[in-house]
Amino acid sequence: MRHVFHGTPFYGGGFYNRPMESMLKIDMHAHMLPPDWPNLDSQFGTRGAPYLERDGERRVIMRDGKFFREIWSNCWSMDCRIAEYAEFGIQVQVISTVPVMFCYDQPAEHCAHLARFLNDHVAEQQVTHPRHVIGLGTVPMQDADTAIAELRRTKEELGLPGIQIGSNVNDMNLDDPALLPIFEAASDLELAILVHPWEMMGREKMSDYWLPWLVGMPAELSRAICSLIFGGVMEQLPRLRFCFAHGGGSFPYTIGRIEHGFNMRPDLVATRNKVSPRSYLGRFFVDSVTHDPAALRYLLDVVGPDNVMLGSDYPFPLGEQRPGSAIEALELDEPTRAALYHGNTLRWLNLDAERFA
Repeated sequence: MRHVFHGTPFYGGGFYNRPMESMLKIDMHAHMLPPDWPNLDSQFGTRGAPYLERDGERRVIMRDGKFFREIWSNCWSMDCRIAEYAEFGIQVQVISTVPVMFCYDQPAEHCAHLARFLNDHVAEQQVTHPRHVIGLGTVPMQDADTAIAELRRTKEELGLPGIQIGSNVNDMNLDDPALLPIFEAASDLELAILVHPWEMMGREKMSDYWLPWLVGMPAELSRAICSLIFGGVMEQLPRLRFCFAHGGGSFPYTIGRIEHGFNMRPDLVATRNKVSPRSYLGRFFVDSVTHDPAALRYLLDVVGPDNVMLGSDYPFPLGEQRPGSAIEALELDEPTRAALYHGNTLRWLNLDAERFA
């Protein structure tokens, strides 16, 4: 059954009928796929890469002959996406691939082949729909040299302002020394980085109840943030503009415990970075995907209104079904709404609002 965004329930079971604002709105967390892509398994004789099966209008992502996810036209049709976003009162979408397409577990040259295809498609949408689309690229994080080559192409040839990466790379934490050259290159290129949860730790013990997505995803993001802080990556590369999806996961809500552990057992926690984790609040961005206005209010208090951006995880079921509805529910003042709706995203991506005038 197709997942539908139209007329979805708002918090409390009612329907949200507030008139749309004329203020510029950018959804900085939206996923898009091309209508088809290379089947790496067939092309290179490997296993485990995602491929697409079609059954009329129905399309299904498969891996190793097993169902992974059903997708619908709003995942690949830009005309459909622009029309749906217009119903939400949102003019611009920042598109990135679906994390299953990272393919970090594949040979680097195969992953790079797919990444180039996906990045070309994203760049084409940005060129074709310049007032509606901003694109983020993907790179083969499992090999630094291959990743850096695609990073440069992403920025210098395709004109994309950032990339999306996973919260871990084949179970390597993001502070792993093998990944540092990639982050150094991204910093030199002034590329923004969206960190998205993927391949959630402990998933083999959470086979029931969709627990990898409900429990694992928030933990994955805290794992990523803590790794980048405690591993010294954020300290070493202060110009890197990180954004962590899904409101930063559990990190903002457990910062007290994280800081307490840092203070009480520095011999275990502060082994590579002596700077308090709390001092990094305000030095990275998060999106607004909290699914709860009270949680979003707390998030604004913790990380600051200059570091939260409208995001939805469109067009998937776990995303905010009416993008921006939690922000609207808080009845914030106009300058704060402007920051969350577009100002912070433009600053994260180092873009000018005139582009969308």
